[in-house]
Amino acid sequence: MTTYELQKWDLTELLAAPSGDPVENALAEIEALTAEFEGWREKLAADMSTADFNAVLKLDEDLTHAVYKPAIYSSLWYSEDTQNQESLAFQGRIQQALTGVQNRTMFFGLWWKQIDDENAERLAASVADDLRYHLDHSRLTRPYVLTEELEKLINIKNMNGISGLNKVYEMLTNAYKFTVTIDGEEQQLTRGQLSPLVQGSDAKMREMAYQELYRVFGEDGLVLAQIYIHLARDINETAVKMRGYPSPIATRNRANDVPDEAVDALLDVSKQNSGIFQRWFKLKAGYLGMDKLRRYDVYAPLSASEKEYPYQDAVDLCLDTFSDFSPKIGDAARRVFDENHIDAEIRPGKRSGAFCMSGLPKMTPYVLANYAGTARDVATIAHELGHAVHAMLAEDHPVFTFHSALPLAETASVFSEILLSERMLATETDPSVRRDLLASLIDDAYATVMRQAYFAMFEKEAHSLIKDGASVDQLNEAYMANLAEQFGDAVEVSEEFKWEWVSIPHIYRSPFYVYAYSFGQLLVFALYQRYLEQGEAFKPQYIKILSYGGSASPTHILEEAGIDINDPAFWQGGFDYISKLIDELEAMEG
Repeated sequence: MTTYELQKWDLTELLAAPSGDPVENALAEIEALTAEFEGWREKLAADMSTADFNAVLKLDEDLTHAVYKPAIYSSLWYSEDTQNQESLAFQGRIQQALTGVQNRTMFFGLWWKQIDDENAERLAASVADDLRYHLDHSRLTRPYVLTEELEKLINIKNMNGISGLNKVYEMLTNAYKFTVTIDGEEQQLTRGQLSPLVQGSDAKMREMAYQELYRVFGEDGLVLAQIYIHLARDINETAVKMRGYPSPIATRNRANDVPDEAVDALLDVSKQNSGIFQRWFKLKAGYLGMDKLRRYDVYAPLSASEKEYPYQDAVDLCLDTFSDFSPKIGDAARRVFDENHIDAEIRPGKRSGAFCMSGLPKMTPYVLANYAGTARDVATIAHELGHAVHAMLAEDHPVFTFHSALPLAETASVFSEILLSERMLATETDPSVRRDLLASLIDDAYATVMRQAYFAMFEKEAHSLIKDGASVDQLNEAYMANLAEQFGDAVEVSEEFKWEWVSIPHIYRSPFYVYAYSFGQLLVFALYQRYLEQGEAFKPQYIKILSYGGSASPTHILEEAGIDINDPAFWQGGFDYISKLIDELEAMEG
C-alpha cells in the first residue's frame, strides 16, 4: 500500500522555477508564437482556404499551451500562500504579459465571429469534430462583440480593474485571523481551521465560531461590499450597456451555452422546494434536542462526537471507492497523488476552501484542499478528485474542448461524493455514525443545491439593486430577506449573518458561477437514480458523459442521455430524491 502524506504539491511540471531561464524561456516561446500568429492578420479572409484556416487553429492551440503553463503556475503558487510577495510579483508579471498576448491575438476571434454564416460553415466543416463545437460556441457571442480597439481597452481595464479588485479582496480575506477560545486557551485560526468548528458538535463553539467569522468580515464589511458594488457596476456598464446582453446573468448563461429558460426553471423550482429543507431543519432540531435550529446549527452533526479520519484513511477511502466503481476512474484519481499534484495541508496564508485546476490535456490536474480530518473533509477530497477524473477522461480532446462546460463541471465531483457516502454508510456499523453520515448527505445537498440557488437569486437581486444605486445597508437587508425566505420559520437567523454574502468568494471572482452547483447536484441525483436502476449497464453511459469534456453543448450531451434541462419536472425529480433521503433518515429512527 502506498503511503500519502499531507504536503505541498509539485509544480515543476509546469515550470522548473519561477525565475531565471525557465521563466525567460517560457516567455520567449510565448513571444515567438504570438509574433507568428500576428503574421496571419493580413491573410485572414472569408474565402481563405481550409488548409490555411486549420494552420491558424493549430498555431492558436500551440500558443494556448505555451500560455497556460506559466499562467497556471502563477495561480497555484499564489494559492499556496496569498501573502507571499514573490508569488504576487510573479503573478503580476505573468498577467501583464498574457494580457498583452490576448490583445495582440484577439483579432482572430473577432474576425471569426464577424464573417458571414456561409463561409463560417465552410471553414468549420473542415476541422476535426473535436474543434467544431469550439468554433460554433465562440460565435454564440457574436451579437455582443465590440470593435477590436474597445475589446483591447476592456482587457486592459479588466487586468487593472476587475482583477485588481479581486486581488485586493483575496489578499484581505485570506489574511484574516479568527480568535476563538478552545479549552480555555485563546487561539488565532485561519478560515480553513475555523471551518470544522462551525460544523462541529459543540453548540456554543459553533455559535462562537460563526460570530467570530462574521465579526471579522463585518469589520471590513463596508470595504468588501464596496468592492462587490464596483464589480457589479462594471458588469452592468460593460456587459449590459456596451455589449447588449439582456441581463448580467445572461453573460454566464451564454458562456455556459445554457438557455436562459433552463436556468430560470432551475431557480424557480428551487424556490418552490424550499419547504423540503425547512422540513429537514425542523426534524434536525428534534434530533439535536432543540426547539428550533439557529443558523449556527444548520451543519451540526447529529452525533455527540464526530468521527475523525486520518489523511491516509481518507485517501484510501476515496481511491477504493473510485476503483470499485470503475478501475479506469480509480487509476485516474491515483495519478493526482502519485504525481504529487495535491496540496491538502492547512497553513497560514494558504487560500481557503478547495479547488481542482485542470489546465491542459494529458496533464494531471492539481487539487487544493484544507484537510482537517472530518467526514466533510473526506467528501471534499472525493469531490475535487471527481473534477480531476472528469478532466482526465476528456484529455484526448484539444485544449479548447477538453474543459467541461460549467453546468456539467460538477457532474463527476458530486457523483463521486455520493459514491463515497454510500460506501461509508455500507461499511459503518455504528448506528449513530451511520445516521450522522446520512444527515451529512442531506446537509450537503442543502449546501450544494438550495444554498447555491439562493446565492444566485441574491446575485440577480443585488445586481439590480446596485444598478439603481443601492447602499450597503440595502444589500444587507436584501440578503437577510433572502435567508428569511430560504429558511422560513424553521431556522432562526441572527443579525451578524447580514455579512455572510461578503464572505462568498465565488460571487466576486465568478459572478453567477454558483448555480452550476445546484445544476450539477440535481443532475447527479437523476444520474445516480439511473445507476441504482441499471447497475453495470449505467457505467459506460456515465463515462461517455464525462469523456465529452467540453466538445459538445450541455444540452446536446444531456439530451443524448434523455434529459431535458428546460423541463421543470427534471429539476423537481432531484428534489424528490432529496425528500426520499429525509424519509430514509426518519425510517432509521423508527
